[in-house]
Formats: sequence, C-alpha cells, structure tokens
Amino acid sequence: MPPKKLENSHIEMLRNQRKERVGQVVSNKGDKTVVVLIKRMVRHPFYGKFINKSARFMAHDEKNECSMGDVVKIMEVRPLSKRKRWRLVQIIEKAK
Repeated sequence: MPPKKLENSHIEMLRNQRKERVGQVVSNKGDKTVVVLIKRMVRHPFYGKFINKSARFMAHDEKNECSMGDVVKIMEVRPLSKRKRWRLVQIIEKAK
C-alpha cells in the first residue's frame, strides 16, 4: 500500500501545534543567535513546595534585532544548527 498523502489543512494544523515559549534574552553575542532564558515554577510532587526551574534555549534571530533584557516569544522549528532548534517569533517588550 502506498503511504497516505497529507492534505494541506492537516499540515497547517500540525504546524500550529509547535511549542511556543516566552522568555528573556540573556545573550546576543552570536551572529543571528540569541540565548533565551525561560523561567517556570513547578510544584514538588511530595512536599508541595514551589520550585523555580529555568532552561536556556538558543534561538534564531534573522535580523539581529534583539538586545539583552528583551522579553521575546520563540517557537520550536526544525534543527538549524547543533544547538539551535527555536526561532524568534516576536519581541514582546524591549529592554529599558
């Protein structure tokens, strides 16, 4: 049996299910690359105490428009390099 061909509407639906995160730019030293820090609070499963967790993502910034301290939205994409799997969607708030 030949493989099923996906319809355009189904492909668009899958594309819209990509992960999006909001975080703060902590480094913009790379060319067309920013490092975004994502902070979240999780509840400890046994003790119930809230714990701060953070993760750093390297994101593609095509126009080099981000500066340190900006709050940005990033979206998951195909691998762009060894560590870059995210791209800049929009700058929510510019740093002062």
